[in-house]
Amino acid sequence: MKIEFYVLETASSQKSLYFACQLLEKIYSIESRKILVRTQTRDEAVRFDALLWTYRDDSFLPHHVYDPAVQDHPAILITDGTAPAVHQDILMNLGEDIPAFHNQFQQIIEIVFSDPHVQQLARARYKQYRQLGYDINTIKLKASES
Repeated sequence: MKIEFYVLETASSQKSLYFACQLLEKIYSIESRKILVRTQTRDEAVRFDALLWTYRDDSFLPHHVYDPAVQDHPAILITDGTAPAVHQDILMNLGEDIPAFHNQFQQIIEIVFSDPHVQQLARARYKQYRQLGYDINTIKLKASES
């Protein structure tokens, strides 16, 4: 499994969410892979869903908050940590820990911004991934790139 940590120079959680939107758009436009965006809470999932609709006027990414009652899912699902019953290729983990269902993905993306608490949690996830033997790539981005 491939793990990518995007380490942003910004200390703004909002800028890191905008970066997550940009990265989703890039992945969706280049590859036809299914992506699960995992947040920590239902409220965060709903807010990220709204951000994907508004972060750029000329952008459209097919997405919705995961609902197990819905049968036809778009390429991008957003969840509050509930494991979806549908197959996804990539996990974008915006949560604080590694979800129990992480091993069902081909790739995991972690986004880390310059906040001491966020960095501490990311270091713990990095260590866990390393102990599990996963291939980890760290991409450091300056404020102008994120």
